[in-house]
Amino acid sequence: MMIENILKEIAEAYSKLECVYAVVLAGSRTAKQSDELSDYDIYIYTDKEIPVDFRENLAKKYASDYELDNRYFETGDEWQLKDSNTCLDFMFRCPNWIKDCVENVYNKHYVSNGYTTCFLHNIATSKILFEKDGWFSNLQNQIKGSYPQELKNNIIKRNLMLLCDKKFASYKEQIKWAIKRNDEVSINHRISAFLSSYFDIIFALNEIFHPGEKRQIKYAKAHCKTLPKNFEENIISLLKTDNENKTAVLNNIIDELKKILF
Repeated sequence: MMIENILKEIAEAYSKLECVYAVVLAGSRTAKQSDELSDYDIYIYTDKEIPVDFRENLAKKYASDYELDNRYFETGDEWQLKDSNTCLDFMFRCPNWIKDCVENVYNKHYVSNGYTTCFLHNIATSKILFEKDGWFSNLQNQIKGSYPQELKNNIIKRNLMLLCDKKFASYKEQIKWAIKRNDEVSINHRISAFLSSYFDIIFALNEIFHPGEKRQIKYAKAHCKTLPKNFEENIISLLKTDNENKTAVLNNIIDELKKILF
């Protein structure tokens, strides 16, 4: 059976449950970032927990293997379709929770340490398979306006502070001390945090929502009009260069970033 037909039948099955507000396809498949390894991310917006036996009966119909009721991140199910390497990843979300995400980030301009607008990107790029009374369309319409300038400024201010402007314990300082201690785990941990805030700034500066943790360099090059000089080269160098040279690369990344900010 074609994947489009399977998705349609899955959405139809969930649409019969009173608690389900919407079923949407999202992730790399709808954001034009997918490759041959990409799975299909399906989000079920429900105000009640859906019984596992209902989900298992659905899985048995289409999947050769499956794992149900994972709760490591969001509550979710994972399937591998019959006679296929295609995987479906189901996530179950509370409608009020995602509405609060829109309210807090898009309207109130609260920011995070990296990845501030990921959920907005997820909503904006979702393809609706089912919705009750236009619920998800309304959610999408709420974030279709121009990128909020206060949100942009708040993301840049907070994450630049974390990168380098915080007087004590900025990511730059933490990486420097981790290098001096020859603490490889700490070096990699802090570089990951550094890049999270760095990309949050890049996407906010260009007034586009953050696409998530995968293929960020490629996405930025394709969608951002303004990027620092030697953008990709400096990131690759930071990840691959010897520890003794990482501080110099960090300084260069920060200097080039500030040139396009101020």
